Amino acid sequence: MKIKNQGLYLSEFEHDNCGAGFICSLNGERTNSIIGKALNILTCLEHRGAVSSDGRTGDGAGILIEIPHSFFAKKCNFSLPEPNNYAVGMVFLPKSLTQSNRCIKIFEDEINNQNLKIIGWRNVPVNSKVVGSIASKSQPEIKQVFITTKDQKLDEADFNLKLFKARKIAENSIYSSELSEKEYFYFSSLSTKTIIYKGLLVPEDIERFYIDLKDSLLVTKLALVHQRFSTNTFPTWDLAQPFKYMCHNGEINTLKGNINRMKSREELFKSIDISKDEMSKILPVIVPNKSDSASMDMVVELLLMTGRSLPEVMMMLVPEAWEKHNSMDDDKKAFYEYNSCIMEPWDGPASIPFTDGKYIGALLDRNGLRPSRYTVTKDGYVVMSSETGVVEIEPENVLSHGRLEPGKIFLVDMDEGKIVNDEEIKSQIALVSPSQKKALKLAADRIISYHTKQLPQDAFWTDETGAGLGWVWRPITKVGLYVPGGTASYPSSVLMSAIPAVAAGVKELILVTPTPSGKVNPLVLLAANMVGINKIFIKKKF
Repeated sequence: MKIKNQGLYLSEFEHDNCGAGFICSLNGERTNSIIGKALNILTCLEHRGAVSSDGRTGDGAGILIEIPHSFFAKKCNFSLPEPNNYAVGMVFLPKSLTQSNRCIKIFEDEINNQNLKIIGWRNVPVNSKVVGSIASKSQPEIKQVFITTKDQKLDEADFNLKLFKARKIAENSIYSSELSEKEYFYFSSLSTKTIIYKGLLVPEDIERFYIDLKDSLLVTKLALVHQRFSTNTFPTWDLAQPFKYMCHNGEINTLKGNINRMKSREELFKSIDISKDEMSKILPVIVPNKSDSASMDMVVELLLMTGRSLPEVMMMLVPEAWEKHNSMDDDKKAFYEYNSCIMEPWDGPASIPFTDGKYIGALLDRNGLRPSRYTVTKDGYVVMSSETGVVEIEPENVLSHGRLEPGKIFLVDMDEGKIVNDEEIKSQIALVSPSQKKALKLAADRIISYHTKQLPQDAFWTDETGAGLGWVWRPITKVGLYVPGGTASYPSSVLMSAIPAVAAGVKELILVTPTPSGKVNPLVLLAANMVGINKIFIKKKF
C-alpha cells in the first residue's frame, strides 16, 4: 500500500541501498543446490536490508529461477505441455475470496480474448507463521496460473506478446475498478522461462515461507536474488525484488524525467502486433506510485515486446559515457546516438542484474558507484554479487574473478554456456540496424508459416484382416547446418536451412560457418539467435 505524504515526510525523498546477485551453471546443470547457494547469497546480504519493529518483517526479498517443469508436472493436478510450450504466472490476489475470484475472472477473460487458454491454477503452499506481524496484515493470497495456446502454433515472441497484452489489460481493468483490495492484484512473474518467489520477508524466511523451495525436485541452472532496502518507496509485497526481468542495487536518480518522458511519448505508440484498441488498454507503460526499479522493469518489458534482445534493451536504457569518447568504435557510438533520440538514460548510481532465462548478467551505469564482483569457477559456475564471499568457493576452484566496470555489461549466454565479453555483445548489437532486424523477423515468420503447413501427418487404420497399419512422423534429435562465410553474409541461408528443422520439432541445431577473421557476421548471428540455434562452430579462413 502506498504511504501517504504527511508532515515533513515526502515519499520522493526516499533514497537508500540494497543487495543483489546471481549464480548460474555454464554447463547447463540443473540442481536444487543452485537455489540453496542463491539463498545463501541473500542471507549474506541481509545487512543491506532492513527489519521493521516486529523483528520479522523485512522490506522485501526474493529469488528468480527457471520454470521447474518436472516439479510442476508432479505437483499439479492437471497435465502440462512440453517445456516452453506453456507459461507460468506467480500471482498475488486479494484476501477476500469474492474479490479474488473477480480478479481471476477478469484475467481469464483477457487470456481467452488473446486466443490462449488456462491449463489450471495451483495454490502455492506457504508457511504464514514465519511472516512478521506487520507484513501479515497485507499478505496476499498467492497462486500460480498455467497458460498455453489454443490451437495455433506460436513462436516464443508472439506467445509472450499475447501474455503481456492479457496481463496489462487485466491489470488496468482491475486497478480502475471499485474493488477495495484491487492493489493486492499483482503478477510477480508471467513467463515461459522464469518464475519468481518473493515477498515482504527477511532473506532467511524466503525458503521457510515458500515451501516449494525446499523440494529437491525444484531445480534450475540459474538463480537471481535480491535483498531490498527500500529505495524511493516504502516496502510492500509487490515491490519486493526481483522484478520480471531485473533488479538493482542503488537508485535511479533520473526517475522523474524518465517517467515523464515515457508518458509523453505514449500517444505516438504504434504497432502492427497491437491494435489501436489494445494499445489504449495496456497504457500507461509505467504504473503510478511504483519504485524506481519497478518502473524501469516495466520499460524493459515493453522494449522486449518490440523484438529487441535483453542485452540491447539494457544498452538503450543504461548507455556508456559515449558522447565524448573519442576512441569508441564508430558503429557503437552510432548505436548510442540513434537510441538517444528515442530513449533517455536511466542513470544511477546503480548496478543492475538481469535475466530472461536465455541471458543472465549485470551492468553498471556510467557513474560506476555501485559494487558488482564476479567469480568464475573451474567446475563451471558463475557467481556475481554486490559483495564477495557470498558463496563459499575454494581458492583452488577459482578460474577467474573481477569486478564490473562503469558502463560495462557482464553477460552469460545460457544457451551456449559461455560468458560473452562486453565488446563482443555490444559490437554485434551495434552492427545490425533496426530495419535489418525487422526484415529478418518478417522473413523468418513467413518461412515458418510455409514449412509448418508442409508437416506430414500421422495416419493409422485397420485392414480387412483386423491388422493395424499406419505411420508416425518424429523429428530427429539434432541437425547440422552449413552456412557459407566470407566477404558476404548469408543470414537467409540460416533461416532457410534451420527453420524446416525447427518446424519439424528438432531440439538441437548446430551451425558451422567459415569466417574471414574468426568473427561471425552479425546478421548471421542474429538469424541464428532468431531460430534458436544451439551451437556455432567457426572455421577461420586463411
